[in-house]
Amino acid sequence: MAKNSTSSTTVPDTAWLGRGRHLGPEPEQDVRRNLIALKAAGVLDDFLDLDPKEAARSTVLHPRDESADPGPSARRIFEARWHVTDDVTVRAQLTTYDSENRRKDGEGVAWVLAAEAEQVWDAHWPSPATMFWPDSDQVPWDHDATSDLRLRSTNHLPKDDDELRHLLRDCTRQSWYIHVVVHEAMTPDAKGQQPISTFLPRSLRHQVVEHRGTPEQAQIADFAMKRELSVRMPRGGAVVLPTAPQSPEYDADRFTVRSVFLDGSEPTELLNRVAEFAALPRPLSAEAEQALTRLRQGWHLLTPEEELTHAQDMVTKYAEALDAMTTSRDLYREAADAAQAALAEVSGGDGTSVPTASGQAKADGGSPLNAFTKAFGRFREPKK
Repeated sequence: MAKNSTSSTTVPDTAWLGRGRHLGPEPEQDVRRNLIALKAAGVLDDFLDLDPKEAARSTVLHPRDESADPGPSARRIFEARWHVTDDVTVRAQLTTYDSENRRKDGEGVAWVLAAEAEQVWDAHWPSPATMFWPDSDQVPWDHDATSDLRLRSTNHLPKDDDELRHLLRDCTRQSWYIHVVVHEAMTPDAKGQQPISTFLPRSLRHQVVEHRGTPEQAQIADFAMKRELSVRMPRGGAVVLPTAPQSPEYDADRFTVRSVFLDGSEPTELLNRVAEFAALPRPLSAEAEQALTRLRQGWHLLTPEEELTHAQDMVTKYAEALDAMTTSRDLYREAADAAQAALAEVSGGDGTSVPTASGQAKADGGSPLNAFTKAFGRFREPKK
């Protein structure tokens, strides 16, 4: 996959985007089993399992658009379609990739997921991630591609100051997810170790990476975040980290929660801040934009109505192409006939060349080429 870069556009409010790594041995098999089970249960309308090369050659909506090509490192493409309400359809495309740096065991398989609805995305809709990946802690599909941290778990901050600042930079500049840092005023019990994503609406549940600072990390975390991101880490509180570049709508005080009780109860204020942050415009990276373009222009899972419309469009396009070819052939034939007639006039009608003597040329008003051009011009005159 290409290196991350930014774009001047923002994530559309109809889209859901995710990127991560699956560390298990059979990622594609995990996806297939989940898709089959959900279709059998009536959750999915339909799904497709495609080879990337075949998918690129058979792209139906925009057959000449190179942006529909997932790239040489793509392993499989999965498409799924489902309804979130009676009249709103969601289309989603998951692509698995061989990692660029599989130099060691456990590097895993990278994946990119793009989903789009027919109207503004509702956070309470089902998560597109669980349409493809099993919603089970036993399947390790949910590692953030940037930080290597898990989405459905708590992740403690590095103890080293340099590592911490490096992590903050990567998470805010490259990650596609929302990053939340929670400071533990005291070491929580088992209930307090439960991630806050458990309480989030379903579509937000797999878009949040939760970092935890231990009681003794309050000062180092506060210093690192103030230096790197211009935000503060309150002792026993939490902060939703900004993106880089920072959105004009982001206000550090607004997205800082002074107190979070890690006792298993629902942290309402923090959840509200996360939901509010998710509603802000977020930058659309170049890779995310490509994934969204592939979803829109490289879609294969058509409904019967869409297949009929596509077939009708193709018939119309072929008819127009055939008409253009016929018109071109007729014009070529007319030009050839005109050239033959002009040649016959220049050669005197007997196929012999005209005299080249200077006197004859002057009598004819110029060279044989001029005579040919003059004769040919008479055939063009009616067209004018």
